[in-house]
Amino acid sequence: MAEATPRTRPGAAVPEHRAECLSILIATYLEPRFVDRIAAGGGCEVLYAPELLPRPRYLNDHGGTPPELSAADERRWAELLAAADVAFDFDWHAPADLLANAPRLRWVQATSAGIGGFVQRYGLDRGDLVMTTAAGVHAAPLAEFAVAGALHFIKDVPRLQAHQRGHHWQRHVSGQLAGRRATVVGLGSIGRRIAEAYDALGMRVTGVGRAGGSYHVADTVRMIATEQLDDVLSATDVLVLACPLTEQTRGLINAARVASLPEGAIVVNVARGQVLDEAALISALRAGRLHGAALDVFETEPLPDASPLWDLPNVLVSPHSASTAAEENEVLTELFLDNLSRYRQRRPLRNLYQSARGY
Repeated sequence: MAEATPRTRPGAAVPEHRAECLSILIATYLEPRFVDRIAAGGGCEVLYAPELLPRPRYLNDHGGTPPELSAADERRWAELLAAADVAFDFDWHAPADLLANAPRLRWVQATSAGIGGFVQRYGLDRGDLVMTTAAGVHAAPLAEFAVAGALHFIKDVPRLQAHQRGHHWQRHVSGQLAGRRATVVGLGSIGRRIAEAYDALGMRVTGVGRAGGSYHVADTVRMIATEQLDDVLSATDVLVLACPLTEQTRGLINAARVASLPEGAIVVNVARGQVLDEAALISALRAGRLHGAALDVFETEPLPDASPLWDLPNVLVSPHSASTAAEENEVLTELFLDNLSRYRQRRPLRNLYQSARGY
């Protein structure tokens, strides 16, 4: 692994010529073939020391189990950070000190779509660091989860499973998604993909976005602003939360809005747990007023053992894993290489994080 030498001052503009070599720090585990693709596709110096990175617990895990670093390891990691012009993911070791420990760092490509809370918690928006998210990478698997979650209850899968376990044959009538009314809150890449999937299945879809926002959705999808949310909740059969967590969306679906949902409604949450009043949801599920909830995110993660959500028969619990598809690292690598090309040519980056919005 070659040592990087300073080439520009921190925050300096990127030269337009493609010959400039940038030192790229890969700060999360990637399979060797993807590291090789970055090295071959960027024409740059790649800094990668997997033994200094958290060990993945499963395929495409970008959290992982942190290693115990020796004093020598600490120095090596500090040297890599200090040499980096670009980083594939944030520093796992001391994220709050990233701006000081990586003075040459100009741009970070995140591996997550929702980085607002992380960025704000560690003050990474204090300087001039450019950050891009992984928006769009997880859209397809999360849309599939939103479809599966709704069908799980519409097709009465819990009853089918109970009857199967009891060797009980009983014909019955189940519902269908076609014709039902879905409200999708949040129209980023994930929300748009969910709206598209529901629309293709014949649902009547309403998309909820920011006032004044411009969204590319099918003509058959009705569009409203967040301020009009209360106007549609009472006629919503399936409520999907796919918005980023910001000060505006924290607690967006409060107890009053949970109560506004019609009897038999289904809630799907692939946003963040803090968007939804979990206690109010549990109460409505326990009472049987809501048909079910398919949840990939929770107010507290991991979900505490004492949470009633574990044992409610009308809840589908997913451990914040609905977005993690087997192909994720390949798609992330393609996104990074495309953005790297854009960055070197001074073209607009995809998924640029905007501090004012928090996403």
